[in-house]
Amino acid sequence: MRKLIATFSIVACDLAAGEWGVGTQSKFLGVGTAVPWARADAGAVATQAWANTSFGPRGLDLMAAGKSAQETLDELVASDPGRDHRQLGLVDLRGHAAAYTGSQCLDWAGHVVGPGFCCQGNILVSRDTVEAMAEAFTGTTGALADRLVASLRAGQAAGGDRRGRQSAALYIVKDKGGYGGYNDRYCDLRVDDHPEPIEELARLLDLHKLYFLKPPVIERIKVEGEVCRFLQEILRASGDYQGDINGILDVATQQALRDFHHRENFEEKYEEGYVAGEVYRYIRRYGVRK
Repeated sequence: MRKLIATFSIVACDLAAGEWGVGTQSKFLGVGTAVPWARADAGAVATQAWANTSFGPRGLDLMAAGKSAQETLDELVASDPGRDHRQLGLVDLRGHAAAYTGSQCLDWAGHVVGPGFCCQGNILVSRDTVEAMAEAFTGTTGALADRLVASLRAGQAAGGDRRGRQSAALYIVKDKGGYGGYNDRYCDLRVDDHPEPIEELARLLDLHKLYFLKPPVIERIKVEGEVCRFLQEILRASGDYQGDINGILDVATQQALRDFHHRENFEEKYEEGYVAGEVYRYIRRYGVRK
């Protein structure tokens, strides 16, 4: 029999942003390798308990072909002789959600389904976990990633997995949302083994935003005057710049900024003549590596 993946998870979407994703936490090594599945042309799936991991790719294929979340769930469950031990949550391209908890899943086990999301868990302290997750998701504003993490935090605070905690994952897809726009892997973060996996996941999400999310126009800072002078000073200290500290964005200063962005993995934030607000704050706090 397959290894038991006792966990709690949320599957959700943000139709306005074109994002579908899964957040999950478990007393299980590397939960991100088994529970979350998503494709921008299909939707998102979480498969857990005595997990049938084929539900992930099969469910996505069915939803990509036009089936609803409920129709997909019904077909997957009907085809599986081990259905009584499975737990499953899905959200389709239209934002319809569906969930299933087999009758033999270990207590406490169950789910909550709402508009554009479903929360499910097994071997939990109580039903409070999934109810708190649903309340946190619907009561939190902002990006889907932040809402998913808020939901996981609320689930843990309400009891979570009664065996404890070990790993967590956040997987979100968006058309051309991956690095360089070449795939839909918008956010794929995993904490495989950690005493506080959700908090570590939140820390990684902050870094993901810093390195990969393109800044809004209001977050751009023009490189001129005192801003330019400060950057010249710190880039000279790092060895990237050998020119005068004059507050003038000349060719040498721009090249030093470009080199810094690429070396520090900020290339997604680079824009000639400007520095992203979060990158500027990062430099002021940490400086640059030599």
